[in-house]
Amino acid sequence: MRRITQHPIVPPLSGRTEVSFSFDGAEMRGFEGEMIASALFANGITRFSKHAKDGAPQGIFCANGQCSQCTVLVDGIPKKACITALRAGLDLRTMDGLPVLPALDAAPAPAGKRLLSADVLVIGGGPSGLGAASELATQGFSVILADDKAGLGGKLVLQTHKFFGSEEDCYAGTRGIDIAAKLEADLRSRPTVTILANSPVVGLYKDRRAGVFQDYSSYLLVAFKALVVAAGARERSIVFPGNDLPGVYGAGAFQTLVNRDRVRPAGRVLIVGSGNVGLIAAYHALQAGIEVAGIVEILDKVNGYKVHADKIRRMGVPIHLSTTVVSVEGEGRVERATVARVGADFKPLLDTARGYEVDTVLVAAGLSPCDEFYRQARDYGFLAVKAGDAEEIAEASSALFGGRIAAFALAKLLGRKVEVDESWIAKREVLKSKPGDKIPREPVVPGEKWRPVFFCEEEIPCNPCTTVCPSGSIKLRPRRGDLLDLPYFQGDDCRGCTACVAACPGLAISLLRRIDEAWSEVALPYEFEPGFEPGDRRDLLSMDGAFVEAAELLKKTFNRRYKTWILHFKVSSANAAKVIGIRVQDPAAARSLPSPQFSCAAEDAIVCRCERVTFGELVRFIRENKVTDVNQLKAIRAGMGACGSKTCSALYPSVFRAAGVDPASVTLGTLRPLTVEVPMEALVNEPAAVGGPSRGGPA
Repeated sequence: MRRITQHPIVPPLSGRTEVSFSFDGAEMRGFEGEMIASALFANGITRFSKHAKDGAPQGIFCANGQCSQCTVLVDGIPKKACITALRAGLDLRTMDGLPVLPALDAAPAPAGKRLLSADVLVIGGGPSGLGAASELATQGFSVILADDKAGLGGKLVLQTHKFFGSEEDCYAGTRGIDIAAKLEADLRSRPTVTILANSPVVGLYKDRRAGVFQDYSSYLLVAFKALVVAAGARERSIVFPGNDLPGVYGAGAFQTLVNRDRVRPAGRVLIVGSGNVGLIAAYHALQAGIEVAGIVEILDKVNGYKVHADKIRRMGVPIHLSTTVVSVEGEGRVERATVARVGADFKPLLDTARGYEVDTVLVAAGLSPCDEFYRQARDYGFLAVKAGDAEEIAEASSALFGGRIAAFALAKLLGRKVEVDESWIAKREVLKSKPGDKIPREPVVPGEKWRPVFFCEEEIPCNPCTTVCPSGSIKLRPRRGDLLDLPYFQGDDCRGCTACVAACPGLAISLLRRIDEAWSEVALPYEFEPGFEPGDRRDLLSMDGAFVEAAELLKKTFNRRYKTWILHFKVSSANAAKVIGIRVQDPAAARSLPSPQFSCAAEDAIVCRCERVTFGELVRFIRENKVTDVNQLKAIRAGMGACGSKTCSALYPSVFRAAGVDPASVTLGTLRPLTVEVPMEALVNEPAAVGGPSRGGPA
């Protein structure tokens, strides 16, 4: 079983009931209530279906119900494995081609019409949706919040790392999983808020009602006066040969499996994209005991926070800039990936190609906002606002403010004479800021007293170290006059408490003091299980991951508040101010194969995953038919699959450019907001002609 039973941050899942089920006739074990996809991964199953077009194997991609890659037959009915709960005795089967619905042996029983109503319906229970619902409740509105997950918090529930930002305003220094718990507890304490968890919104209707698939088992209508759309974002696919193989999936899907469901879905991964999502995914992989072959980034600079990238490098994960994926190959699943440097035109230089033996490729190439319901609401003339990633892709810390600000905007539309606190807008702008300048630090010389050493050089919104220092000796240097200013040590009153070391989200602060002329003591943060004892030696690394020296461990302590180990090493005084990292991964994990073996037929890359329409097919069709409307692509089935064109539509601009057509001149495709199928038996309201339940398939 590929279960994560030990983790340095999150406790093991407990209180679950183990059940048996079968997959293609083989007996397997899982936990009641977990997602079927997770149970299958835990049993080593990564292929869920064979495509009707060519028999190609299909695996997960989003693990969020947004696509259809993980569809399996559940007691004969096709269902998405990532959002369908496991029950004892389920007969699961690989879906081979198009499913055959079972015979209708009885008329559907009447489902009945159920209706709830509120002033405002909030779609999405991530940080922005929770912030909006909380603020609207404060202003006296009745609110119904609907979310497609059992636990509220959105992507926060997948984040085991400490967050940046302001401790006062957005829980900086607190781990995402803990922020989610705080926000959910606050909302559940409000009497005017009704929470429909595990209940996706599946439709909007012109009579100001929304269809909700409650608990993925029954259908109800919600009447509302206004909407907040805070549905988050979906993972973007990218185009390369082999991008459809089982084992190629989104970094968010990986975090779902690892951090929410505690499944180890891979042995060795390659990550595409150096934004914060990709960098954090590498960190989560290492904490789950998974090797990371490296991170590739097509640009010539890291796309996320430098402090995140530095942290990953000094754990032993290389970041290859100006590098792209050439192909991913394997027999029915990922077995190897080939990358190469790119030229000024971003095309791969094949003479620089190198291969890696991996079983998983994580795509962290950006997100697309889930704003379809907002656009539909506006078309219907509803009062509606959007918030969080549905409005603008940014960090979760800014999404919380975004939700609160959206609540004020909606309250004004509803006739309330309210004004948002202007400081909120200013804070949100800072929190969603791109990194500022890089400012090198002054060298530090060890002295007799403890002193912090800062390894953050890039201006990003972050201040936990200034708020936890008991002597108030850490300040933000007033260069910009806001949260992006870098911290510095003022005075000489460091008490050696290590609170700043433990609280720093970037693990970018050490403490040092001189033992004697030759040696110094250095305190370093560590967020893994330290399976070594005082007297043992470990490789210590510099800010950018370069080896400095092997040092002796003097002692180790655990900060329970921040769930961070503080390890004290005896380091030569000449190197004491240079060390900040402890090697986690053996360099062998990042070594490439002796010689690359790959095919590079870019036109074979899949664009429409549901209907398996390739890049080459689309380019030829656009050229031959002078296509200027995305809807014309449906003639070759592109965008006609179960995901509703939500995955492939993000790739269409690059396809049109390759065909010589300016994407700005192309008419967009028809909006298809439905993301989750609803069984007919949940929708039917007519009296039954014949009694008894139905086994009808999805509508």
